[in-house]
Amino acid sequence: MAVSSTIGRLGEFQLIARMTSGLAPSGDVLLGPGDDAAVVRAPDQRVVASMDLLVEGRHFRRDWSSAHDVGRKAAAQNFADIAAMGARPTVLLVGFAAPADLPASWADGFTAGLRAECAAAGGTVAGGDVVGADTVTIAVTALGDLEGRRPVRRDGARVGDLVAVTGHLGLSAAGQALLAAGIDGPPACTDEHRHPAPPYARGPQAADHGATAMLDVSDGLVQDLGHIAAASAVAIALTTESLRPEAALDDAVALLRGSGERRGAADFMLAGGEDHALAATFPPDAGLPPHWHPIGVVERGSGVLVDGEPAAVRGWDHFGQGPETTT
Repeated sequence: MAVSSTIGRLGEFQLIARMTSGLAPSGDVLLGPGDDAAVVRAPDQRVVASMDLLVEGRHFRRDWSSAHDVGRKAAAQNFADIAAMGARPTVLLVGFAAPADLPASWADGFTAGLRAECAAAGGTVAGGDVVGADTVTIAVTALGDLEGRRPVRRDGARVGDLVAVTGHLGLSAAGQALLAAGIDGPPACTDEHRHPAPPYARGPQAADHGATAMLDVSDGLVQDLGHIAAASAVAIALTTESLRPEAALDDAVALLRGSGERRGAADFMLAGGEDHALAATFPPDAGLPPHWHPIGVVERGSGVLVDGEPAAVRGWDHFGQGPETTT
């Protein structure tokens, strides 16, 4: 076995040096890895910050996803939250915990995935930490720049607003179902599960267009829109006929039916989770920005309605059993 074959044999400081080598320079970072803390620019005088965790077996499986996939996913799901506030993604701080026998090549692939997704989002990694653990666990803090915009919160939806989405809905959940069933399905679905592709630029675009409320769709469209409804003290009424499933989703549904899967395309789109699309509300007289698709309206009342009835599906619950249907 080669001396550098595992991260345990590399040791903490060699691993840090290996993971931070090749990071792209960024005008947002004044001082990057190598000191006690990073120094980043805050030209807006405000910094948007978010953090999230990925735990092996809960958020990813190494037999389904490559290290590169996991690195991309770790960056994507955090930078999506920044975009959902109407901000430009800038910086990631990454905590990496893993068993000592993890192959060093896996850490290399993970950091390559981080760099690739940072390039797509326009950000970079400014620092972090590594530690030994029984399970691969990744903690990511993301920062962003509002560039003079007001942050788009969840509590701004008003009666009469249009509800719209942008990005991919349902593909990730269908991809997870395909992988779990061992079915070779559309790559657009399995790839979206392994490494989602959030529409980063459309968050600031929506803010510039007057979005009244916005969020990242991570736990299922209905469940996440329920957060806007609750924060804004309104009801959100969706129609299934307004949902536009992508061809890959329809193909996946057809394949999954043979394995006993009962969910249809609308079910995956409404309650799938891990989409990392964006959902927002807009004033009715403002129209919608390019690439945003209307799916409903804001009404008086509470909760989320689908085709006039209280939504019968809910999305992911980290302390429950995942996607469920209420009775």
